[in-house]
Amino acid sequence: MNTKERIIIAVVLALIVVMVVVDIVVDLQDGLSFWHVLVEGAIGTVAIFGVFIILRGTSTLKHLLADEIKAHVKYKEEADLWRLKAIKYIEGLSLAIDQQLSLWHLSVAEKEVALLLLKGLSLKEIASIRNTSEKTARAQSMAVYSKSGLSGRSELSAFFLEDLLMPIKLKAT
Repeated sequence: MNTKERIIIAVVLALIVVMVVVDIVVDLQDGLSFWHVLVEGAIGTVAIFGVFIILRGTSTLKHLLADEIKAHVKYKEEADLWRLKAIKYIEGLSLAIDQQLSLWHLSVAEKEVALLLLKGLSLKEIASIRNTSEKTARAQSMAVYSKSGLSGRSELSAFFLEDLLMPIKLKAT
């Protein structure tokens, strides 16, 4: 339920409370039975409780959203800082990957497909990004594997990433 819906429901319940209070006052003036006034009072109490619950829920959601926005900003700042620190390595890796793709004699289109495969995109996503058919993306990916001598996406990724993900050797203490 979005905020607008919550506000509408709270307003409707508040109007019900007002109408019940007015009705109770009129009923008391007309001398209606105690039970009738008691039931209407209970209805008004339930409506007040509903307004409270909805407004409290809205407030809680606003606080949670604010916290999530702060966390998102923090993570984005961390990612930006990491990219800034790693830019020379990223650029060097990009250049090294491009050079290896050239050594395999890949066409420009095949290089683009190889990079998208390394990023983990599906053939359907690659076809969509490149405005080609999925069949064309599949054929180009097969050409990448054939020219590189690798058997598939896993070996392609491992070819470039295996040495990057070596565990850091801990010093003996």
